[in-house]
Amino acid sequence: MIKAIIDTNVLVSSLSSRSIYHWLIQDLLDEKYELFVTDEIILEYEEVLTLKYSASVAGNFLIALKELPNVHFVHVYFRWNLIGEEDDNKFVDCYVAAGAHCLVTHDAHFGVLKSLSFPKINVLKIDGFQRAVSE
Repeated sequence: MIKAIIDTNVLVSSLSSRSIYHWLIQDLLDEKYELFVTDEIILEYEEVLTLKYSASVAGNFLIALKELPNVHFVHVYFRWNLIGEEDDNKFVDCYVAAGAHCLVTHDAHFGVLKSLSFPKINVLKIDGFQRAVSE
């Protein structure tokens, strides 16, 4: 099963049942991939979901997320600081700590990771992730 890190922008764009990306949430609920998160990532999810939707939507979603058997919390022991957007390094650190297969994002600044030989980070856009999950 694919071990994934999902950037906040991708998660938020897939939450609405009217979104063309809602399959991402449905596949998570159907346990088609494993999601790895840290406390920092959960806090960012909560902050952005509260702004975009509401505190109750954010709270209910995060409660459900924490109950799923395919959502795993990891502890980061080392901060790699591999990208210039400091706030997004938490996703890279989670990727390395979890031994994940892919980091799913729409943000272009993650592209710098493709030039690194170590640690090797597999950055995918949501469409590439959909292909990987369905294989």
